Amino acid sequence: MAESLERSAKLNSLKEPALKKLCDVLDRTPGKGWRRLGEIVAEERRFKIGPDDMEMCSLKVLQPDGSPSRMLLRLMGERGCTCGHLMDYLHMLGNTEALHCLKAPVLQIIIQPQSVSLLCGHNLRLSCHAVGQSPVQYQWFKSKEEVPNGSCPELAISGIHVKDGGFYICRVNCGDTFQFSQWAQVDVLDVSTSCGGFLPNPGQNIQSLAGRLKVAVQPRPQQLLVGATLQLEGGVVGRPIPRYQWHRDGAPVPDATRRKLTIPNATQDHQGRYRCEIISGGERTWTNEVEVVIAPRTLVQISGAMECSEDDVYAIGGGSTDFLLNSIPEQLYATDKVALLIGNLSYQNHPQLKAPMVDVYDLTNVLRQLDFKVVSLLDLTESEMRNAVHQFLLLLHKGVYGLLYYAGHGYENYGNSFMVPVDAPNPYRSANCLCVQSILMLMQEKETGLNVFLLDMCRKRNFHDDSTHNVILRVTANIVFGYATCQDAEAFELSSSSFTNGVFVKFLKKRLLDDEKITVVLDRVAEDMGQFDATRGKQALEIRSSLSERRALTDPVLPGPTDLLHSQQWAKAHELPESMYLDFECGAQIKLGFAAEFSNVLVMYTHIVRKPPDLLLCQAHVTDFPQELDVDPKEMNKTTPEDTGVYLLSSSLPQHCLYTRLCSLQKLKEELVFNVCLRGATAAMDADDSVCWTESVDIGKPLIARLDLHQATRPNSCLLTCPVPHSPNRNPVARHQHQHPHLDHPPGQDHSRLAPQHRRPDIYEHEQMGACGSSIPIEASDDIDELQTAFINSLQLRHP
Repeated sequence: MAESLERSAKLNSLKEPALKKLCDVLDRTPGKGWRRLGEIVAEERRFKIGPDDMEMCSLKVLQPDGSPSRMLLRLMGERGCTCGHLMDYLHMLGNTEALHCLKAPVLQIIIQPQSVSLLCGHNLRLSCHAVGQSPVQYQWFKSKEEVPNGSCPELAISGIHVKDGGFYICRVNCGDTFQFSQWAQVDVLDVSTSCGGFLPNPGQNIQSLAGRLKVAVQPRPQQLLVGATLQLEGGVVGRPIPRYQWHRDGAPVPDATRRKLTIPNATQDHQGRYRCEIISGGERTWTNEVEVVIAPRTLVQISGAMECSEDDVYAIGGGSTDFLLNSIPEQLYATDKVALLIGNLSYQNHPQLKAPMVDVYDLTNVLRQLDFKVVSLLDLTESEMRNAVHQFLLLLHKGVYGLLYYAGHGYENYGNSFMVPVDAPNPYRSANCLCVQSILMLMQEKETGLNVFLLDMCRKRNFHDDSTHNVILRVTANIVFGYATCQDAEAFELSSSSFTNGVFVKFLKKRLLDDEKITVVLDRVAEDMGQFDATRGKQALEIRSSLSERRALTDPVLPGPTDLLHSQQWAKAHELPESMYLDFECGAQIKLGFAAEFSNVLVMYTHIVRKPPDLLLCQAHVTDFPQELDVDPKEMNKTTPEDTGVYLLSSSLPQHCLYTRLCSLQKLKEELVFNVCLRGATAAMDADDSVCWTESVDIGKPLIARLDLHQATRPNSCLLTCPVPHSPNRNPVARHQHQHPHLDHPPGQDHSRLAPQHRRPDIYEHEQMGACGSSIPIEASDDIDELQTAFINSLQLRHP
């Protein structure tokens, strides 16, 4: 172990390349991975790794780049574990590949570039030196752009400008190995903003300033009106880059730790005497103290009429100063963010849809960027929809942001909207559907910080349903409705051979990340849809809101008291099983991996990683799934993801595997147990002979199966959201009819829009995709500028 790292070195001192490689090995090695390592460490009790710690590590898989192994190693390092201890544990684990990661690296950076603060016109020098087993090459980058002529260990820029400020990094290459240095921030001070202070000569090198902390940029006094932006700036030059803390009237200003202090929409509470504490390299200094005066915008009495004063004039003397025009709300936040997305497309007794699958997939990705805990589900029956909403309601507490999105068939009667499950009979009535207003009434009772209900469905009248609901919503100030279409109108999806969004989500997904009040975001979506020629005059977004605060989906999350048990269950509803390696008696080894397309759609892929040399034929496939999943053997073990129906994930799945798509995981009643079969043949066998080996695999309840949505509708659940006297517990009509009977329409209805059988016969047919290994694009050639009037005729009803 001479080439290994020092045994006494702290575990947290592991370099990032070695740490990443080690975590990758432990994350993907079942039986000898991070979970077993944690159990070994816990048995010794030296570093106090307990069940809560293991649960914390397990939940890391929910994050886009989360690693349970990295979390475990960090906890061990914080509790005193050394590299020597880790080596001993890996020996006990028997993971030689992980031990190899602790060998001395082929390439090592010994001098890292250091952050620096300097003035315009001065010279910048950043250094990065590395040693390797072969010649070393360098390339500097500013953010993601290569620095011209930056191929030396020393990066020198003469006469630096403000535009040269930013973050720099160096890539070091050694043969086939490379490493990146740490990031170095370059802060360039503009002397034109200075108001006194120490100004070095322009030609002076920054190193000569070490040990002499001098303020180069001083803040200036300010006189502002309420609502204006307060800006103060101070700065010193030196290395390492200084740390800043602004103070007002002798007390630190919260979160004011940058060189520039900016307070938008300043109020009179922000006035006072400001100065900045600056610390660099063990030295401490202060800027000058300056006074900030913030005067109110007032109304001045002139000849008996009230008139506003000009922005640049202070009200002095006889003006009335007790009326403040501008008031600044405090920062709003959510105690948690949870979302339930339901897309129904494979209807048993009604026309099939395509866009809900793409819409739910895209919205899931966007909402997770906004820190929402998202569960995305396809094709739910009435009971499953009720139970899913019931589980969603359990997560709502005071201050939580709750978002529910539904795409599928729907209708509206007497002001109440209804979502249609995939097993609804033909014709359907309210007893077979979920009432939107009743669900919202239950959401209101939770005192959530924000309730957002997005409905992507038709709102035409259902003449087969003569029941009347009287759901009265109490007055609250946190409700936002987004209807994809107006009352008594349809919602559309484009007829296309590829997979595209519905009209609503096509524009919604481009706006959701905007840091604006949610009603402002929806207003912009409505404007975008209004400019879309294909649906102009046919579909328009309708927004209803009682939101009195500037609540935005981008608001930060400050956790409050929640039901931890249900929150963890919701998080585990999209927790994937770990990849595993199966060893067969013949010496072959098969890797079994998993991916989640939705919270109830699991993709399996198998790959032979080791093939015995004496086997001429070696094939592996999965089989014998539980009956409730209703998996068609003809659609299993395909050579491309697209052949199994996996279009949205195809580009991110590993290649050269066999793929199987498991839908409707919500129907799974027990652990998911199946067989992996290996078929092989040797040269001594006849051409038609082969030998089969079988391994049984149990992966527990994956994804949404953990929530047991298959159970009968629970007491006090979402069943109460359809409070009609004849509402049954179960759909009284058989749920396995696959024909599409013609609807009987009353006189006067527009059959060309409501009856799909009267339009092009192929409009709802699923068109075959070309056999290729690339990802099917979510958006085809349907950009706004390209979809002109000619596309209007290609529209189909999204949710008739």
